Amino acid sequence: MYDLKITGGTLVDGTGSAPYTGDVAIADGRIVAVGTVDGLARRTIDAAGAHIMPGFVDLHTHYDGQVTWDEELTPSSLHGVTTCVMGSCGVGFAPVRPGREAALVELMEGVEDIPGAALAEGIPWGWESFADYMDAIARMPHAIDFLVQVPHDPLRMYVMGERAVASELATDDDVVEMRRLLRAALEAGAAGFSTGRSDNHRTARGAATPASEVDGRELAGIAAAFRGLGHGVVQAVSDFDMMQGPERFDAEFDLLEQLAAATGGRPLSISTMQRDHEPGQWRRIFSRAEKAATSGLDIRCQVGARGIGVLLGLEATFHPFMGFPSYKAIAGLPLAERVARMRNPELRARMLAETSEKVAGDGTPIPPLADILLAKLPMVAMRMWALGERPVYEPSPMDSLAARASRERKPVLEVVYDALLEEDGHALLYFPIYNYSHMNLDAVREMLTHPLALMGLSDAGAHVGTVCDASMPTFLMMHWGRDRKVRRAGPRSTAESGAEVDAARGLPLERVVQMQARDTARFIGLRDRGTLEVGMRADLNIIELAKLSLQRPVMRRDLPAGGKRLLQGADGYVATFVGGEQIAAAGALNGARPGHLVRLGGAS
Repeated sequence: MYDLKITGGTLVDGTGSAPYTGDVAIADGRIVAVGTVDGLARRTIDAAGAHIMPGFVDLHTHYDGQVTWDEELTPSSLHGVTTCVMGSCGVGFAPVRPGREAALVELMEGVEDIPGAALAEGIPWGWESFADYMDAIARMPHAIDFLVQVPHDPLRMYVMGERAVASELATDDDVVEMRRLLRAALEAGAAGFSTGRSDNHRTARGAATPASEVDGRELAGIAAAFRGLGHGVVQAVSDFDMMQGPERFDAEFDLLEQLAAATGGRPLSISTMQRDHEPGQWRRIFSRAEKAATSGLDIRCQVGARGIGVLLGLEATFHPFMGFPSYKAIAGLPLAERVARMRNPELRARMLAETSEKVAGDGTPIPPLADILLAKLPMVAMRMWALGERPVYEPSPMDSLAARASRERKPVLEVVYDALLEEDGHALLYFPIYNYSHMNLDAVREMLTHPLALMGLSDAGAHVGTVCDASMPTFLMMHWGRDRKVRRAGPRSTAESGAEVDAARGLPLERVVQMQARDTARFIGLRDRGTLEVGMRADLNIIELAKLSLQRPVMRRDLPAGGKRLLQGADGYVATFVGGEQIAAAGALNGARPGHLVRLGGAS
C-alpha cells in the first residue's frame, strides 16, 4: 500500500533523460517506484496531460531574516522550489554580538533592499553563534527545506568589532578566530561560506561592506576551515573591480582562485553575468574557470536565466523621476495623491523640464550606477519596457518605451512619465541592467549551456522593492524549455552559421529541469533529492506545462512593520510535494509544513 501514486504523467526525471510517460509511487516520504506502477495507494492523482518532475533546489536566496517569521518562504515555494540555500553574497544575521543586531540589519537593508524596519521587527534574535542561529530557525516549521551558508560580513564584524570596515586589514589572530568560527558552523551542519566583493553593495548608510576589500591572506585563512571535511561550498560575488578598469580582472580572479585552493578541494561558485561596460567579461570568467579546472580547482559560474535588472514604478524602490526636484517634493505622499498631482498639467510640464539631482552617495545605499543611468534617461529608455499583465522577459527593442516615443513622435521622457501613471500608478517598467547588452538573451543561452554553468542568482527574498527573480525556476521552464524560438526575422542568410541560429533557440526541457534539480542539489551536497528515482526524497512538482505562465508582479504590504515587497505568482502548477507531503495545489499553498533545516556533514 503506497501513500501516494501519481499516474499517467509525462516524467521529466531530472537525470537529463528524455521525458516519458509513467507513474510515481511514494511511501514514507520517499519515491519507491517509478515507471509502470502496480498496487494500491491511499491516494491516487491522475496526472495525464501534465508533467511530473523533481522539486527545484535554489542555490542563491536571501531568506536569512524572512525564515525567522515566514513559514511559507514565499515566493520560492510558489515556483516549484522545495529546497533553498540562504546566506548568499556574504550577508546574513549570524554570528552576532548581543547589542550589535542593528548593524547587521543595516547591512542587509543596504545590500539586499530589504526594509530595515521589517527586519528589526520580524527577526526574534536571541542567538549569538552561527550554530545558535541554526538551532533557532530549525525550531520553526516551514513549507520547504532550507540550508544556510556562513556569511563573511557578520563573521568579520563579530571578530573585529569596530575594526570591521572595508579599509581595515584583519590581523593574523582575527583570521585564526574567523576560521575557528567557520569550522564550528560547518561542523554544526552549515552548507558553506559566502563572501561579497562588489562595489555596488553598500550598507544602508552608503558605506562599503566590511568584507568587500579583504586580501587573499584573509580569504585563504578563513577558507582553510574546510580542510578535512567532506562537505561545504563557497559562494562569491565580485564585479572584478569594474570601476577600476578591465586590467584588474586577472588580479581579482587570482584572489578567488587562492580562496578556492585554500579549501582543500571544495567547490566555489562565482556570480556571473553580462555587464554593459565589458559585454564579453563573462566569457573571461568562464575561461579562467576552465583553466582553474586543469589545476584541480572546482570553480563554477553561477548564472541567471534572464536579464538581471530592476522593476521601476511609483511603488517600487526606484523609478526614473525619483531624483527630479518636483517629484522629491511630493515623494512622501500616498500613491493615489502622488498620481493625482503628477497628472496635473502644470506639475507634469515642470517635472518634464527638469533634470535629476544626485541620488547616490551621501549616506544612501543607492549605487553610483543609478546616477549614471538617470543622467542618460532618454537613451536608457531604449532598455525600458512596460511590463504589462503577462510579463515578457525577452522583449523586442521595437517594444521599448524609446521605440514607442519614436512611433508616437513624443519626447521620450513624456512617454516614460505617462507609463508610470498607468494602472493608477501601479504600473511597473522592466529595466534589465545585466545580461541584455545585445537586446536579447542569446548570451544567457550561451552561459546556460556551458559545462561549468550553475543555475542560480534568483536572489529570492532580497531586493524586494526592485525585483522578483524568485520566479526564475518557472521562467527557465516556460521560456527556455518551451517557448523560445529563433527570433531573427526573415530568411536565413547564406552568411549565417548554424551556430548563430542555434544560439537563438531554447533548450531541451529535460536539461532545464536537470539544471535546477539534480545539478543544484549535487553541487550543494545533497544526494537524496533532485531526481525521480527510487530511494530519493519525494520532493516533486506536477505541472501543466502548456498552461505554465508568470503572473504580473504586484506590490504587497505583508512584511513586518508594514513593509512592502513584490510578489509574483504563476499559473500551471498543479501540485508541489515536499518529503511526500503536498504543500501546494493550483498555485496556492495549503498550510502544510513538512520543511526543515537541512544540516550537512552528518550533523543532527
